[in-house]
Amino acid sequence: MNYLHDFLQLLLFLILLIPLSYILGNFFAKVFQGEKHFLQPVLGKFENFLYRFSGIDTQHQMDWKEYTINLLIFNFFGFLFLVALQLSQQFLPFNPQHLPKVDLLLAINTAVSFVTNTNWQSYAGETTLSYFVQMAGMAVQNFLSAATGIAVMVALIRGIATRNGKTIGNFWNDVTKSVLYILLPLSIIFSIILLSQGVVDTFSHYVTAVTIEGQKQIIPLGPVASQVAIKQLGTNGGGFFNTNSAFPFENPTPLSNFLEVLSILLIPASLVFTYGKMLGSKKHAWTIFGVMLFVFLAGLAVSYYSEISYNHVFNTQKIMEGKELRFGIFNSVLWSTATTVASNGSVNSMISSLSPISGLIAMLNIQLGEIIFGGVGAGLYGMFLFIVITVFISGLMVGRTPEYLGKKIEAYEIKWSILAVLLPSIAILFFSSVAVVSKNGLSSLLNKGPHGLSEILYAFTSAAGNNGSAFAGLNTNTNFYNILMSIAMLIGRYGVIVPVLAVAGSLVKKNIAPATSGTLATDNFMFAFLLVAVILIVGALTFFPVLSIGPFLEHLLMQSGITF
Repeated sequence: MNYLHDFLQLLLFLILLIPLSYILGNFFAKVFQGEKHFLQPVLGKFENFLYRFSGIDTQHQMDWKEYTINLLIFNFFGFLFLVALQLSQQFLPFNPQHLPKVDLLLAINTAVSFVTNTNWQSYAGETTLSYFVQMAGMAVQNFLSAATGIAVMVALIRGIATRNGKTIGNFWNDVTKSVLYILLPLSIIFSIILLSQGVVDTFSHYVTAVTIEGQKQIIPLGPVASQVAIKQLGTNGGGFFNTNSAFPFENPTPLSNFLEVLSILLIPASLVFTYGKMLGSKKHAWTIFGVMLFVFLAGLAVSYYSEISYNHVFNTQKIMEGKELRFGIFNSVLWSTATTVASNGSVNSMISSLSPISGLIAMLNIQLGEIIFGGVGAGLYGMFLFIVITVFISGLMVGRTPEYLGKKIEAYEIKWSILAVLLPSIAILFFSSVAVVSKNGLSSLLNKGPHGLSEILYAFTSAAGNNGSAFAGLNTNTNFYNILMSIAMLIGRYGVIVPVLAVAGSLVKKNIAPATSGTLATDNFMFAFLLVAVILIVGALTFFPVLSIGPFLEHLLMQSGITF
């Protein structure tokens, strides 16, 4: 009966996700195409006021280089602002616990993390950051980093859809619309729902309680509900509290748990349909969505089966160690799968406590490139890179110049696409190898053997994949990890964004060729099959050697009764 309950919950999850994504996707397309929509009369005047106040000329269109420079400058000043907030925290308001300033390297690591939409946390939020820094710093970047990803995706769409053009839009206009019409309204609605479920939202001091054993316990509080809403919807994932969404004040009920995991995938899935709508190819959007959903469900099925299979070490059919007793195994693996495919990084159970195969799936989801739904905007422009590679390989197979939606794919686009796919992978493998052969890398390791390797590999996978979830067990608040992981996060973010915008800048100049009998269709089962194959070959096989001596070896040893 429990298995039936789990299946029905998954069915309800999909029944809500698919139509909501389609509806929201069409609405997002109206926003970026400048069409009338129901929020325009409400927020349109405020949007225009923001442009006048900031001196932004929305009629000015940018080529890809100008668009990229504006994006990098905007993100750089966001980084500086976050660092400054953390270093001056003790002088700022809304700090009832009188928390001191954050150490410089940790402040830099945290700032890089939130600006790149990674939200990796080498700290405990309730003992490190004040209410003000959480709100004015981290929450603001939760909106702006997510909006940056959406802006890049919209610029890419214009590059594909425009015939013989030179520009791909206005960065400031795209970011403003992303925040004002998408992220902010959804976050307000979701915050109210979370409040109704008991998620705390207060500026009060922490409360000291006495337990039934007579011991004093400090219960942290804070303005949490609004932070949780955008951390999930923006695929940010950074928790207000140390234990993230396993903490009852962030995730108190089964309904809040269900809605939070649904919100992780909602905007990334919706943007797939925005992509199809703006390109005038809805069938192509459904093909991409089908590929994403297939890989997501396949990973979920493997994780779930691994968790409910007989465990020789614990001598039990279900592994509850590290799981939330309130939610059970299915909700733990549903969350771990959703958060790692969507570049979200939040958790409601400990990934280190998952079975080795489930941990492998969580890690592999990120290593595929965070393209299975992925971060808001980032997942789709990452998937575009794999589509370009698929189209190119297919063209080579039939001896024809590859085309994508009427635009010729040539050496320039392939070089940038390959670079964007390789850079995060190189960062993961190189920094992991440095860590496992150095004293600094091994000094803060909790476990030995293949599980210890998984701790290190997962940390750099999460950083370069801009995911932010932690395997647990590895203390990364050291100079060694704060520096290397900051570099990995920057490579994982801007090592993809810049090539994508370069490709958009190249495609926008090209004419759209009419389809012929020899044109590769990108909206059928054959293309979906080829795309899945390329994703698995390029993504999975890159990491097969290290995964085989990490989580896979741990699985084989566990079957023999050996643990680490």
